[in-house]
Amino acid sequence: MTETWRLFEDWKRRVPVTEGLSVDDMLPHAVFQRNSPPILHLYTFEPAAIVGRYQDIRAALKLDRCKDRGVAYNRRSTGGGTVIMGPEVVALGLGVSLGNSRTGKGIRSLFQAMSRAVMRALEALGIEAGFRPKNDIEVSGKKLAGLSASNEIGNAVLFHASLLVEFDVDLMLDIMNTPTEKIYDKGYSCFSERLTTISREAGRNPGMDEVIRAVIRSFEEELQVRFENSSPTEWEERTARELEMNRYRDPSWVFSHKHPRSRMGEALRKTPGGLLQVYLSTAGNVIDQVVITGDFFSSVESVNRIESALKWTYVGKESVLEAIRKVWVPDMIHGVDPEALAEAVVAAKRPTPSSSGLLESAKEAHG
Repeated sequence: MTETWRLFEDWKRRVPVTEGLSVDDMLPHAVFQRNSPPILHLYTFEPAAIVGRYQDIRAALKLDRCKDRGVAYNRRSTGGGTVIMGPEVVALGLGVSLGNSRTGKGIRSLFQAMSRAVMRALEALGIEAGFRPKNDIEVSGKKLAGLSASNEIGNAVLFHASLLVEFDVDLMLDIMNTPTEKIYDKGYSCFSERLTTISREAGRNPGMDEVIRAVIRSFEEELQVRFENSSPTEWEERTARELEMNRYRDPSWVFSHKHPRSRMGEALRKTPGGLLQVYLSTAGNVIDQVVITGDFFSSVESVNRIESALKWTYVGKESVLEAIRKVWVPDMIHGVDPEALAEAVVAAKRPTPSSSGLLESAKEAHG
């Protein structure tokens, strides 16, 4: 039997970044707290740079260049890396229960279902794409769409995607700080060689309307659902406004990141789940403070539980691994296993290497 899901469309204007993100964050609230059917939100942003939940915005972006070029910036509630949004990039937010039969149980099943739906839309536009873990839809090795998710409201999840119809690579290079680890890992000399667009791959500019229609049809076909145009209820509007004021207009949210003390050691590890950064301070050989961050996908609660479990643990591989396993549940950090995390924690006991040393370590790790 075909389910009816709700559809919010708002792509004919440039949605302010604080508004777009707050409406997206409201979606899982509506699903979990108000028993709403799943909601798909399709829209376009004003020019904006948006970092993932666990990133340091000052490290990821050149904020002075953003201001000079009229590019808004903020932090989203989902994990992953920095995305540059604008009127020719489709922004997609989906609020859905992780137990929904159409998307399957768990984050992994959700990513698989959503990636299939996005690839089906691209196929309808004449583009053959594939999924590259952890979160990229690619064409011939070049990223065309990025995916992210966060499970925060009961069993409801917010899924995010961005589809590049057209894209200003020069703008991105001007406002972003480009970590050498990620460039090296992908095997490209610069970001402009890692990205492509729907227009480039289709050999034409299909226009936003055609792309949006392709996305809607493909999600309906892939998930066996029917979308019904809808508008936020009074409760949903009020909830979105509260999220906007208390989160996306609050500097403590926008500029928040875990501030490691200068005497903390650091380790960086590239995992299937993303770049993992661990900062560690010790009292003797016991963990005094640990900070886990990066561009992985997880919930704040999960990361906090791991950090709490590690405090006052002896800094040895077996002791650290045992502490992590005591609180570990499947997909606690998507794409990261306890062994990889334990190795990063133990490695962080060493003094922080120079940036050139990090690159050399990355090279050694990749042979």
